[in-house]
Amino acid sequence: MSIKFSQSERSTIGIEWELQLIDKDSYDLRQCASAVIEEVERLHPQNSLVHREMLLNTVEVISRPRRNVHDCLMDLQEGINLVRPVISALRVELASAGSHPFANPSYQQVTDSKRYEELVNRTQYWGRQMLLFGTHVHVGVEDRDKVLPIQNYLISKLGHIQALFAASPFWAGVDTGYCDNRAMVFQQLPTAGKPYQFETWEQLEDFTAAMLKTGVINSFDEVRWDIRPSPKFGTIEARVADASSTLKEVAACAALTQALVETASRQLDAGKQLPVLPDWFVRENRWRAARYGIDAVLIEDGQGEECLLTEYLPSWLEELTPAAEDLGCADELWSLLEIVKLGVGYQRQRVIYERTHSYEAVVAFLMAEMKAGEPLDPGHFVDKSLHQSGVKGWKVRAR
Repeated sequence: MSIKFSQSERSTIGIEWELQLIDKDSYDLRQCASAVIEEVERLHPQNSLVHREMLLNTVEVISRPRRNVHDCLMDLQEGINLVRPVISALRVELASAGSHPFANPSYQQVTDSKRYEELVNRTQYWGRQMLLFGTHVHVGVEDRDKVLPIQNYLISKLGHIQALFAASPFWAGVDTGYCDNRAMVFQQLPTAGKPYQFETWEQLEDFTAAMLKTGVINSFDEVRWDIRPSPKFGTIEARVADASSTLKEVAACAALTQALVETASRQLDAGKQLPVLPDWFVRENRWRAARYGIDAVLIEDGQGEECLLTEYLPSWLEELTPAAEDLGCADELWSLLEIVKLGVGYQRQRVIYERTHSYEAVVAFLMAEMKAGEPLDPGHFVDKSLHQSGVKGWKVRAR
C-alpha cells in the first residue's frame, strides 16, 4: 500500500495538551467533557482549539500550525480561555499531569465514539486503565525522505524527553515507585509504546499494510507509538511526554522537540548520518526514564556509553541552541535548566505528598500550577496553604 505524506513547511510546530476536569469539591475527576465541549461549541461555533478525548474527564486544547512555540502557547491559552467560563458554572477546574493522583481508572467513562468503544472492547482490562494524559508535539518535515531518519534520531533521545517531563508517579492512590507510570500503562495497548525503527518508507508501508490486513489497526492513526510519523499532517509527532501541569513546561517540551527535529534536518542537509540507538538500548532507556526520571543514567550511543541525564543536559542544550535561536525558541529551551533545578513534575508532586500525606493536596497543587502557568515551589505552596487555611494539615483521604 502507499502512504501519502502531506506537504508541510519545515519545522513548523503544533501542540496538543490534554487537561483534566477536576471537581472543585472532591478534587476527583468529573465526567463532564461532552457537556463542556458542547457548550464551548455553542458559544464559539468556529472553535477549533478545544477537542474531545478518549475519556469524559478530559478536554484537549490544541494549537494551530505555527512557526514558533510562542504563538502555539497563545493558541493554547486561547483554548483554555474558551473552557474556563463554561467549567466555572459546573464547579470544575482544570489541572494536568501524566495521571490523576487518586482517581479510580475503573470509574472513568469513555467518550461516545465508535473508535474508542472498539479500542476498549478489544483491549478489555488494559483499555479501561487508560487514565492517562499527555503532551503531543508535531513538527513539520518538508521532505518525506527525511522523516524516518529524523524519527530514528528522536527515538535515540526518547528516554531523555520522557525523563524531563515525567509527571505520573501516582496511580489510583498509590505511589508506584515510577516517575512516569503513564509509560508503563500505555505500553499495554498493542500498538503503543516504543516505536519500530524503519529505514525506508516502503518498510513503513509494508508494516501498515500487514497491520491493516490482520485487523490490528483500521487506520495508521491507531499506531500510537511514543514517536511516530503523522502522514496526514506532514509531521513527526512526539507523544512521549507526560502532560505537564504548566504552560511553561509545555513550551519547554515543544522547544526541545522542535529544536531536535531542526538540528537533525540540518545534519541531513549537510550529508551527515544521524546517530541512532539499537532497539535494546532504546527499550532500556525508556524503562530507566520511567523508573528513575531525571536521575536516570541513560545509554548515549551504540557502544553502551552512559551518562547521568542531569550531567548531560547543559551540553545537549548547547548543541541544540543554534537551531533553537533560529526558530525563536531558545529561551523556552533553556528554561529546562530552571525547571530541573526546582524539580520536574513528578518530583514536585512527591514533595507535596511527603509534606501533607494527602492526594487532594497534590491535586490542589496541580490546579494552582495550572493557573500560575509556571512551576511553583512545592514547599512554599504547602506552607502558604496551611497558613491560609489555619489548620495543621490537609485532610488525608481514607483508603
